[in-house]
Amino acid sequence: MSTEEVNEPHTEGPRWKILKRFKTFEEANVHRTGLLIETDTVQVKVHLMGPANNQFFAVKARQDPAIALQEEAALRRAEKKKRKAKLNKKRRKK
Repeated sequence: MSTEEVNEPHTEGPRWKILKRFKTFEEANVHRTGLLIETDTVQVKVHLMGPANNQFFAVKARQDPAIALQEEAALRRAEKKKRKAKLNKKRRKK
C-alpha cells in the first residue's frame, strides 16, 4: 500500500431533506430504520438540530449520489437527443 495522498476534488451530492422531527433519538432512529428497510436507493441519517434551548432530532434523507449521477447523465443524454432531432428536422426542411 502506498502512503501517497490522492488529490481528488470533492463533488457535492444531492441535498439532504428533513423528513420528520422528533424529541428523542430513539423515536428518530426507529423512523430511520423503517425508511432504510423500504428502499436501498436512499441515504438516511439522524441529525441533532435546533438552538440549545429547543433541540430536536431530525431524520434527513437524500437520494444515493451514485444513482443521482446516473439519472442526471440520462437526462442530459435525452435532452441532447431532443436537440439533435430538432436540428435534423430543420435541416431536412431546407
